[in-house]
Amino acid sequence: MTSTPTSGRPTGATTSPSPERRFSTAEIVVHAAFALLIGIGILTAAIMWLDTLAVAVGRRDLIRTVHVTAGLLAPLPLALGLLSTRFRADVARLERWTDTDVEWLRSKDRRSGRLPVSKFNAGQKLNAALTVGAVVVLLGTGTVMGGWLWSWPTSARTDATWVHDWTAFALTLAVVGHVVFAVRYRRGDSSTSQPRNATSSRNRVSG
Repeated sequence: MTSTPTSGRPTGATTSPSPERRFSTAEIVVHAAFALLIGIGILTAAIMWLDTLAVAVGRRDLIRTVHVTAGLLAPLPLALGLLSTRFRADVARLERWTDTDVEWLRSKDRRSGRLPVSKFNAGQKLNAALTVGAVVVLLGTGTVMGGWLWSWPTSARTDATWVHDWTAFALTLAVVGHVVFAVRYRRGDSSTSQPRNATSSRNRVSG
């Protein structure tokens, strides 16, 4: 075969198409915006909760305003993401649970590649469900705590505060765990990575 001066490629050679990215640009933007708002909510909550940080930072009213604003805006990126076909497809994947997903959660060798995994494994599906559920609970309890929409009695606001605080704590743990697993996966840690099989490889580039 000969090469042409312009392309530098052998004549007759075929160029294989680039594999489709795991996530679209819209999905990446949605994830980044949602993560930023949740991060701001967690940081401002920590400042208000921990006396040491509260004293060091001060300006409690401003911190509270930022916290409330971030919380109210948190669902917005997800709602806008539904305009994306690929985002909606991934939401459907995350909502779809199979017997294999349940077995994956129960299995000690879940990352060995023995079980077929689609684009999202059961752990990612569970994390997504818990995160969205936590945001809904935080919005609801925050509404009661703020006395919005209704003149809530003191007992209801006290109970809402208790649920709000513990839900926020659980969400913080979930976010930290999510970040740790994501970093370890990117580094190729054997304890979190799983061998590519035909099923997982095919589904990683689909959707």
